[in-house]
Amino acid sequence: MKTFQTNEIKNIALLGSAGSGKTSLAEALLYESGVIKRRGSVDAKNTVSDYFPVEQEYGYSVFSTVFNVEWLGKKLNIIDCPGSDDFVGGAITALNVTDQAVILINGQYGPEVGTQNNFRYTEKLKKPVIFLVNQLDKENCDFDTVVSQMTEAYGPKCVQIQYPLQTGPNFNALIDVLLMKKYSWGPEGGAPTIEDIPAEEMDKAMELHKALVEAAAENDEELMEKFFETETLTEDEMRAGIRKGLVTRSIFPIFCVCAGKSMGVRRLMEFLGNVVPFVSDMPKVHNTRGEEITPDASAPASLYFFKTGVEPHIGEVSYFKVMQGSVKPGDDLNNSDRGSKERIGSLYTCAGANRQAVDQLVAGDIGCTVKLKDVKTGNTLNAKEVDNKFDFIRYPNSKYSRAIVAKNEAETEKMMTALVKMRQEDPTWVVEQSKELRQILVHGQGEFHLRTLKWRMENNEKIMIDYQEPRIPYRETITKTARADYRHKKQSGGAGQFGEVHLIVEPYAEGMPDPTSYTFNGQEFKMNIRSREEIDLEWGGKLVFMNSVVGGAIDTRFMPAILKGVMERMERGPLTGSYARDVRVIVYDGKMHPVDSNELSFMLAGRQAFAEAFRNAGPKVLEPVYDLEVFVPSDYMGDVMSDLQGRRAMIMGMDSEAGYQKLQAKIPLKELSNYSIALSSITGGRASFTSKFASYELVPNDIQQQLIAAHDAETEE
Repeated sequence: MKTFQTNEIKNIALLGSAGSGKTSLAEALLYESGVIKRRGSVDAKNTVSDYFPVEQEYGYSVFSTVFNVEWLGKKLNIIDCPGSDDFVGGAITALNVTDQAVILINGQYGPEVGTQNNFRYTEKLKKPVIFLVNQLDKENCDFDTVVSQMTEAYGPKCVQIQYPLQTGPNFNALIDVLLMKKYSWGPEGGAPTIEDIPAEEMDKAMELHKALVEAAAENDEELMEKFFETETLTEDEMRAGIRKGLVTRSIFPIFCVCAGKSMGVRRLMEFLGNVVPFVSDMPKVHNTRGEEITPDASAPASLYFFKTGVEPHIGEVSYFKVMQGSVKPGDDLNNSDRGSKERIGSLYTCAGANRQAVDQLVAGDIGCTVKLKDVKTGNTLNAKEVDNKFDFIRYPNSKYSRAIVAKNEAETEKMMTALVKMRQEDPTWVVEQSKELRQILVHGQGEFHLRTLKWRMENNEKIMIDYQEPRIPYRETITKTARADYRHKKQSGGAGQFGEVHLIVEPYAEGMPDPTSYTFNGQEFKMNIRSREEIDLEWGGKLVFMNSVVGGAIDTRFMPAILKGVMERMERGPLTGSYARDVRVIVYDGKMHPVDSNELSFMLAGRQAFAEAFRNAGPKVLEPVYDLEVFVPSDYMGDVMSDLQGRRAMIMGMDSEAGYQKLQAKIPLKELSNYSIALSSITGGRASFTSKFASYELVPNDIQQQLIAAHDAETEE
């Protein structure tokens, strides 16, 4: 393959809901451009995109697939992204390294929740959008209704470039109002017959043509002036206007295609080659120092590695974008993230599992290499003259978590190694070894996401695993002041152990004044604070530890031991074994023995005194509460609200956004555990949600008693 220059390269992300036909479109693009000799199908499990065993097992795209086609002298790098929201990581990665989004819409259903999610990501990243209505040959496709729904959802920026003469099984022709031609196909699709527009369609075509001309003119002052004078533009002027409109997201062109029969695909590629923005037309990426990086082929090389695939017989395949400069086989580069050196062996352009060796890739291009020693997803390799790092990809918070255990405990370490490797392929799988919960947690985007991980672990890695309900990271605190004392005494011949600690605990709030006295049962205890230690707890909240001992009742050297005992009990709270927080502890008295007192004695005395005082201080259990946003079609709103109220959620507000209702709520983490499954069941998979940690709040009394009883039973066991 020849070396394409920066001004000959276009990078495109292929997005759409599950079932919208992205894999079929990818197959048609590869076939029409001559990359493959025959089209595969999802049913036959022989497509270029879905080539991993897990994808063929489920009939879903699980990974994004990088491929390229050459058309009209341009190189189109295309990343086919999974449609399921559970695999959103692939779409977000692709949008960050490409310059144009093509969003497929299933002509049978119109815009779906997945469409809305994809559009929201393009909005956030300011990426141009082309809409592609697919599956026009299906019986229940109504193109005009779909366009109406799109205009309602995305506004008047949606502008038709094409419309079908009819939809359903007899679909075989469309009108292109940019070129003002009729395109028609035989039963097998392929190269179209191009003719003049029939007289009976001319009025409709002219009306849409004028709307397109006006939309194109709006993006350029000179074009607008010409449009006002002549009410028309040349084909080249329209292309220039549309390109500018794409870059500024002021126009969303609508195309028609029947990917399964390869109808409309060549015309789409023609538009992508002629009109879609080049790398150089788009806003510049910044490195981690905030410096603007221009895709200049003559600059020193910087390669950003955005994806890792693991393939049988090959190992890791590392996919990268050339951010600046150029790269050739044999180049020595520095890994700015890991401090190591790498030599690039072979360079390839990609078409799924098929790779073609190339001699050079320049700024803006996308390719892959194999057998790198120390490169991970997100790393940057640089020529010695530069030290760029890139950190521009932001993944959404996890929505579904499970504790993971190897059925054979001896394989736990092997399982962890496999999890780390799989996370290289999909960074939205997050693995956490929770010291607090004493579980290995795996977080993902949904139940199907984690089911896929289990399939791969058991079928590819041959490690049998189980999922369990994750424990909830509760917190314990107190609501009033209490005092306690404890004497630790042990004598067993020779030197014994002795330590006695008297302390007071109370709830701590930021800015509290130091105490001067306390009264318990009519007795006043005056405080004379000698030292104060404020500890920011790693799990949130604070512990304030004060020494108010006078008269040498406890030697100062034993205070760290008492604090250690208190901290140990804070780590395993007296009520449920959860972390305790926001407590002030004042040690005011005690006793010691000239021979038998030591650090261990005072640590144990401090721990027991703190536990007793804590239990008497109106202890409360706190639970993590999350902010929840649910995007749901209007007709399911009542069911979704009813379900949330049954989950102890507090509805905070409602809004409408692009044809969907946006519902905001606060919900305990405990109730979010299976929410992705429930929401999918209620709405037939047509809703989605996001969540993020908000605060810790008191659990209701009945739930607190249940938690304490469960902990007591577990402790007895």
